[in-house]
Amino acid sequence: MADCLLSHGIHLLGVLALSYLVLKQSWRLLKGFRTHILSRWWRTDLRKYGGWAVVTGASDGIGKAYAEELARRGLNVVLISRTLKKLQSIAEGIELQTGRKTKIIQVDFTGGPENYPKIEEGLKDLEIGILVNNVGMVYGEGVPKFLDVPDVNQSLNDIINCNILSAVHMTRLILPQMVARKKGLIINISSEAGYRPLPFLTVYSATKAFVDFFSRGLHAEYKSDGITVQSVLPLMVSTHMLLFKTEANIIIKKAEDFAREALNTVGYTTRTSGCLSHSIQSYVLEHFLQRSVSSFPILVNFGIQFSKLTGKSKKQ
Repeated sequence: MADCLLSHGIHLLGVLALSYLVLKQSWRLLKGFRTHILSRWWRTDLRKYGGWAVVTGASDGIGKAYAEELARRGLNVVLISRTLKKLQSIAEGIELQTGRKTKIIQVDFTGGPENYPKIEEGLKDLEIGILVNNVGMVYGEGVPKFLDVPDVNQSLNDIINCNILSAVHMTRLILPQMVARKKGLIINISSEAGYRPLPFLTVYSATKAFVDFFSRGLHAEYKSDGITVQSVLPLMVSTHMLLFKTEANIIIKKAEDFAREALNTVGYTTRTSGCLSHSIQSYVLEHFLQRSVSSFPILVNFGIQFSKLTGKSKKQ
């Protein structure tokens, strides 16, 4: 009799555990469908946050794509980066194609705190509803060990100033007016690299983990003030920061497509891979590779081999 009861108890526990797992994954699937599919038709009107958006690292890649997409959605845009000619060209294109206003501020974010009074002055009197902390950098060429990074002292200062200090100080500058108006959106571009330590990109990985933690904590602090802070953790996007030169494919997104899909998720989630393709890849990494320290070399190697097989690799 006791053995029968024990058997039934174990069976019941197994059924409950399986039911929990099924319900958990079903709920996650429904949330993903809502975030990445329904959001294509039911978008948040980003103009409700304010008239201007500020984008750092706006002269290339994801930052440029965000700036252009925000303008298409009705916002005036402040573009901040270090290359003046690129900023001028992008600003002219945005104004011509969308009719929105632009403003440019030339700043090298590898510099320290001395950058931010200039930025503060340039943003004065603007109603800023959206801040996109996008600017970021890797060491340079290759994936060296920590001590083998070229010009290691300067490189470490540069990457910390660019990837961490910029997000903190830009938020410090713009958040007060958002709190005063009880509305605002801060989008911080982190990375899948921030989920686990990545050998040979250790400092980059750590800075992206900081950006993700900073975003999540800040959202908890200020959501009651009407502020949304979204952490975006993309995988591979076809930009100059990619470790191997390749065109977009089913794994690697175009920056323009990524920015469009990522902005669709605003109002649906505060932490996202940004697009459906990257969310699926992130899920696979989480459940099959466990995002271990060995996941990144595997993923990079797969990307390289896939690009060779499809014949879409660019010349260096």
